[in-house]
Amino acid sequence: MRVIDKLKQISQQINEACQNSHRNTDEVKLIAVTKYVSTERAVEALDAGIRHLGENRDDGLLKKWEVLKDKPSWHYIGSLQTRKVKNIIDKVEYIHSLDRLSLAEEINKRAKHKVKCLVQVNVSGEESKHGISYEEAISFIESLIPFENISVEGLMTMAPLTDDVQLIRDCFRKLKELRDQVQALHLPFAPCTELSMGMSNDFTIAIEEGATMVRIGTALVGEDG
Repeated sequence: MRVIDKLKQISQQINEACQNSHRNTDEVKLIAVTKYVSTERAVEALDAGIRHLGENRDDGLLKKWEVLKDKPSWHYIGSLQTRKVKNIIDKVEYIHSLDRLSLAEEINKRAKHKVKCLVQVNVSGEESKHGISYEEAISFIESLIPFENISVEGLMTMAPLTDDVQLIRDCFRKLKELRDQVQALHLPFAPCTELSMGMSNDFTIAIEEGATMVRIGTALVGEDG
């Protein structure tokens, strides 16, 4: 199926989720996750009107960058190795996976301007997931004060892979509560307005719980080109 046809389906689901939660659709950024597809498929996504593309590896992003340059807004959504920061720092608008001080130090050192970062929080506590623990998130964010090139734009999480809708909903709800706590601190470097949560299997639940960014790959662009 063409991306433009899948986009119509996804957009309708986003609209319905926004209606269910009394939100405006313009509050939600749709990020097409192109990590499993070809550059040609990413071009198709751009041609369909999608403006935000997400990659989780530096080599995948760099390969697509050669063709698309800065036409899309690039989001780095995967775990980021410190030594790879220099490869992507001047090409992405958002880094969704800030989860340790050493990474913050490298981003701050390599950046030539403020970088929009989202702190990745492991709300579910699963060992298989990256991210700062829920309990340590606020103290971690406060420790970023010295880094003049980092702006904490929001938080990111991944819900458990389960059919238990309530468990998924609770995970997203906890991230929103944490976001609200950070906002209440009024930290100049951490406006923390964004909530990056929800993927192909749970994005409608995420929107109902306050997501401002949803990261959709398989349901939108497929798994290969």
